[in-house]
Amino acid sequence: MSFKFRHAICNEAYQGWDFAEACRSMKTIGYEGIEIAPFTLADNPATIPAADRSRYARIIREEGLTFAGLHWLMVAPKGLHVTTADDALRQRSWTHIRNLVDLCADLGPRGVMVFGSPHQRGTTGGSTREEANRRFVDGLAEVAPHALERGVRILVEALPANQTDVVLSLAEAAGIVNQINSPAVRTMFDTHNAVDETEPHAQLIAKYFPLIEHVHVNEIDGGHCGTGDYDFKPVLEVLKRLSYRGWVSLEAFKFDPGSETIARDSLQYLQSRIEELN
Repeated sequence: MSFKFRHAICNEAYQGWDFAEACRSMKTIGYEGIEIAPFTLADNPATIPAADRSRYARIIREEGLTFAGLHWLMVAPKGLHVTTADDALRQRSWTHIRNLVDLCADLGPRGVMVFGSPHQRGTTGGSTREEANRRFVDGLAEVAPHALERGVRILVEALPANQTDVVLSLAEAAGIVNQINSPAVRTMFDTHNAVDETEPHAQLIAKYFPLIEHVHVNEIDGGHCGTGDYDFKPVLEVLKRLSYRGWVSLEAFKFDPGSETIARDSLQYLQSRIEELN
């Protein structure tokens, strides 16, 4: 059977749309999966009632999509921080992550949670990077059994130094994954956020491929695919060669072109690059 990429799109590009209409548009354009930023659903996503969770999950299914997972985990509610020395705030923040595990599981099976959240994990209050990193690892380790029980994978996302100072490379992310040693904690790759990596991106993916369960695609400047000069072909080539089974999910940060333009142009561009592969 020939290899086929699985394309998803983050719903931020459709913010302000009716949820069902957004899903319908995504499917019509050609996406198979939807990735959701929890803050687009509620100011406090943990409090979304069971009936609403069931409704979102039903709409996703009925519109022919598959739930891919969550990202931007800590935008709402405001004020959370997972590496602070403030024990009460840190505990409240990790409780939020635990609650999002439940939300993720309720929206669909085998969802991922992309743990970026630079401002809510970076050092604060005079803590060192080592202290913050230890608190991050400890918190992940505590929530991992619950994620495993609910069938959710939490993915440690490496971010560049202009966003945070905790987990700055895929190597660091992989080190955390190996340290925790749970099937519920893995990592992912984001073309935009790998800007500080010193190895070619395709080589990085190949090196850490067994731990990578999700891929975000976007231009280095945050635009949607095809609007910049990022070379997606080597990344797509190595994913195909290694028979990657996860999602290739569009996460754009510039929304001026409009929802359907972003979605359609990105997918068409990626498909044109995929057609060039051997």
